[in-house]
Amino acid sequence: MITVLIVDDQHLVRAGIRALLERADDIEVVGEATDGESGWRAVLQHRPDVVLMDIRMPGHDGVTATRRIAADPRLAEVAVIVLTTFDADEHVFEAIRAGARGFLLKDTEPEDLRRAVRVVAGGGSLLSPKVTARVMRAAALGSPSSARTDRLAPLTEREREVLAEVGAGWSNDEIGSRLHMSGATARTHVSRIMTKLGARDRAQLVVIAYESGLLVPGAEWMDDDRR
Repeated sequence: MITVLIVDDQHLVRAGIRALLERADDIEVVGEATDGESGWRAVLQHRPDVVLMDIRMPGHDGVTATRRIAADPRLAEVAVIVLTTFDADEHVFEAIRAGARGFLLKDTEPEDLRRAVRVVAGGGSLLSPKVTARVMRAAALGSPSSARTDRLAPLTEREREVLAEVGAGWSNDEIGSRLHMSGATARTHVSRIMTKLGARDRAQLVVIAYESGLLVPGAEWMDDDRR
């Protein structure tokens, strides 16, 4: 059973998400919280597999709460998905940097929401294609030049190619096909890149690809139908 905690300041939103999730036999909502501070305490109490975290809340926001969760070794197995109403919310970028495994719009289809919970509970990352291009475009435009210099120095040329494909939203099998290697080999490259760059997951690799300047506005932006 996958356990989920919902953190959102709006009661109706929490109730709606709970109702959607509990239609699945393999998902259980173990708690709710109304802001980042109470969400942090609830995570410590329940140790859920997945936290659905609103970004914009009074007091301690979702980015601050996500950063605290990611930094606590006791919560290493807790995965955070941040939820946003806006498809160009600059706070999403900060949330991924803080340790979120992915993000979704609040108007995501019910089955997509349940699928997202399953993906991150299984150790994966999930970035909503509808949001990724807009958010990462803003991140690339706003990144200081110093962030673009040495970040990718540890990578080989092949690893940079693989990172660019990760940043464009391709799966391991798709990367293998595009770069003429097996999916298993692509997976190995991704793992090595994560180790070299100190990234927790694929979500952070996407951020790094744009923040470092490897992918820039005008390059291969990910379309909604790409996944």
